[in-house]
Amino acid sequence: MTELDASALDRLIDECIERGDFPGAVVQVGHRGEVVYRRAAGHRMLVPEKRPMGEDTVFDLASLTKPMATAPAILQLAEQGRLSLEDEVSRFLPEFTGDGREEITIHHLLTHSSGVPAYKDYLALGLAPEEIIADLCRLPLEARPGAKLIYSCLGYMLLREIVGVVSGQRLDAYCAEHVFQPLSMHETLFNPPPELRERCAATEQLPDRVLCGEVHDENARALDGVGGNAGLFSTVDDVARFCRMALNLGELGGARILSAPLVRRAMGNQALHPGNARGFGWDIDSGYTPVVRGDVFGPGGVGHTGFTGTSIWIDPPSETYIVILTNRCHPTRDGLAANVRRGVANIVGAAYAKPTPCVALRRGTGLVLTGLDRIAREGAAVLGGQRVGLVTNHSAITRDRRHAIEVLREAGVDICTLFSPEHGLRGEYDELMKVPSSVDKATGLPVHSLYSTIQRPTDEMLEGLDTLVFDIADVGVRYYTYTTTMTYCMEEAAKRGLRFVVLDRPNPIDGIDVEGPILDPPFRSLAAYHRIPVRHGMTAGELARFANAEYGIGCDLTVIECAGWDRRMWFDETGLPWVSPSPNMRSLTQATLYPVICPIEAANISVGRGTDTPFEVFGAPYLSGERLAAELNAAAIPHLRFVPISFVPTSHKHEGQTCGGCFVFTTDRRQLRPARASVTVASIITQQAPEHFDVTPCRHLFGTDATIEGIKSLQPPEEIVANWEADEQAFREMRAKYLLYQ
Repeated sequence: MTELDASALDRLIDECIERGDFPGAVVQVGHRGEVVYRRAAGHRMLVPEKRPMGEDTVFDLASLTKPMATAPAILQLAEQGRLSLEDEVSRFLPEFTGDGREEITIHHLLTHSSGVPAYKDYLALGLAPEEIIADLCRLPLEARPGAKLIYSCLGYMLLREIVGVVSGQRLDAYCAEHVFQPLSMHETLFNPPPELRERCAATEQLPDRVLCGEVHDENARALDGVGGNAGLFSTVDDVARFCRMALNLGELGGARILSAPLVRRAMGNQALHPGNARGFGWDIDSGYTPVVRGDVFGPGGVGHTGFTGTSIWIDPPSETYIVILTNRCHPTRDGLAANVRRGVANIVGAAYAKPTPCVALRRGTGLVLTGLDRIAREGAAVLGGQRVGLVTNHSAITRDRRHAIEVLREAGVDICTLFSPEHGLRGEYDELMKVPSSVDKATGLPVHSLYSTIQRPTDEMLEGLDTLVFDIADVGVRYYTYTTTMTYCMEEAAKRGLRFVVLDRPNPIDGIDVEGPILDPPFRSLAAYHRIPVRHGMTAGELARFANAEYGIGCDLTVIECAGWDRRMWFDETGLPWVSPSPNMRSLTQATLYPVICPIEAANISVGRGTDTPFEVFGAPYLSGERLAAELNAAAIPHLRFVPISFVPTSHKHEGQTCGGCFVFTTDRRQLRPARASVTVASIITQQAPEHFDVTPCRHLFGTDATIEGIKSLQPPEEIVANWEADEQAFREMRAKYLLYQ
C-alpha cells in the first residue's frame, strides 16, 4: 500500500482556491477506520465579509440529502414492514394516479427510474407545501416507468411526503430521531438554529441577502427547508460518521440503523433502467460518477454529489471514504467543484485503491454476483412461505461453488421437487440421450426429467407447488435447450397460476452483441424455440421477460438480478467460476466459437464431439483439411483463422473415422461476428463437397429457409447476411424494454 500524499492534497486544494473554483473547503479522508487526512482551507464566506473556513464549518449538503436522509428513512420503514419498496406510490399518495403513475413504485423513485420530471421551480410559483405536493402528483411523466434514468429531485420530494404519511413525522423529525441521533451526528439537521448558522458556509448571494444557514435549493426552501431532495446541513465529521456507518454495513459505535443485507443492496445496482447504475439513494456508475470517483478507484464504490459543491465517495473494497465540502456556490453559482473532486479521488485512490482484477477490465459496478449469490448473501424472502419446484442442473453454483439446492435450503426455502433439463440434474448425460426421471441421492427429492418423452411439467409434477424457480447457466445462443425448457415451464406455470422466479446469470459471450436471422416459426423446437437472432445478447432473466410479454405467456414472473455485471463483460471478466453447462461446452473459447460451428452440425459434419476440443474443430472423412483451411482463410472471414487438421471422433458423427477438417480460432472475440462467419463456412463446404454435404437439415439452426436456400445456391455470403440486418435492428429495438443491466 502506498502512503497517502498529504502534501499533494494540500497543494491541489490550495490551487483550486487560488484559481477561484470555490472560496474554501473542508476535506476528510478515512481509511480502515482511521482519519488519514483532515483539513480546512480558504474562507466559508467572502461577502458581505470574509470569514475563515474551519474544520467545524456547517455546510448546506444539497443533494447529499438523498442518500443521507431520504433513502435511509425509506429503507428503515421498509425494514419495519411499514412499506415495501415495490409498493405503488399511489398507495400512500392516492392522488398520484393517471398518465401511468399507477405503475410507479417507491423503488422507481429511489433509483430515479420513475419517469417523473427532473425539476420544477416551485419557489417561483409561491405555492404552500401541500400545494406543491398536489401539483407534483399531477405533473406529466417524461418517460415510461423503468425506461431510463431521469435524475429527479421531484421524485425525492415525493419520497419525503411518503415518509411523513407512513411515519407520522416530517422527514426532518424522523431522521433526527432514527438516523442522526443514533449515529451521534449531532450537527446534522435541517434548518440550522442560530448558534449553528454562525458556523455555516455561505452559498449564493441573492438580491436581498446572502444565503447562510438557509437552504440554497429553491424547492427545499419552498418546503419550509425540508425537501427530500435537499435541505440537509452538516459538518465534515458528521458526514464522515455516516460514511463509516455505510462501510460498516449499517452500524456505528454499537448503533445499528439498517440491516447489513439492506445496506449491501442499497449500495448495489438497483436501477430498473439500462445504461446507468444507481443504488437506493447512491450513484454507482452514471454520467455523474467519473468526476467524484476519479480515475483510479475501480468498481465497487458508491457516492453522490451536491449542487453546492459537496460530495462523498465510499470505496468498500479498500475501506476508504472521501468527504469533500466546498462552498462553490458562493457568492455566485459560477464556482467549480469538479477539479477538486477528481483530483482528491485520484490522489487517495493511488494510495488505497485495490488493484483491479479482471472483472474490472470492463465498466462494471463491483463484484459480479449471480442471482443465486444474492440469495446466499441477502436471503430468500422472495420465496418465503412457498412450496418450490426447482428447475436446475449442475451449473447452478455460487462464486464459492455451492449448489442452488444447498443455498436455497440454507435460506429456508421449502424445495419440494426438482426438474432437470437436457443432460440431467448433475450433467452426466451426453447429447442425444433421453434423461430418465429419478430421485436425487444427495437430497432424496424427486427429480422430474424434462428431456424425455415429456418436455413440460405435468399436473402431477406441479401438484402442491406455489412457485417454480429456474437457475441454469446459458451460453447466449438461440439454439440451446435450457432456455426453451425455461419457457416451457413458464407457460405451464401461467396455466396453473404459479409464480416463476429466475435466478439470473451473466450472458457468457457478452450482453451487447445481437447477430443473425430471426428464427422462422416452423422451425421452433426444444433445440431452438425463441423468435430471436442467433446471438441475442440477453441473460436468461431478460429472455424470460421477453418471452413472457412477446409470446403472451403472462406468468407471474420475478427475476433475481445479477449484481455488478456490465453488459460488455465476457465470462472471464466476471470472476465467476466456469462450469461446463453441457458435456461438450467445456470452455469459454468453445462457447465463443459455438455459433460459428454448431449450425453445420445437423449435416454430415463432425463438430468435434468425441474429441477433446468440441466446436474448436470440424470436418468429415470426405474433406481435405488443407484445401478447406486454404479457402476459408482466403475468404478472409474477419477475426477467424483456420488450421488444417486430421482427427478421429470417438463418438457421434463419423465415430472412429479419420476426418479432414480445420482447427478454428479467433483473433478478436469482441469483433468476431460468428453468425455471419457460419454462412461463409457452410458455403465453402457446399462448394467443395456438394455430393456429400447438404445444408438442408441445418434449417432449424440457421433459422430461416432464406439462409439455407442462399447457401445451397451459392449466393454470396454478404448478400445472405444483408437480408438479416433489418430484422437484427428491429429486434434490438424490441428487446430494449426487457433489459435489466447497463
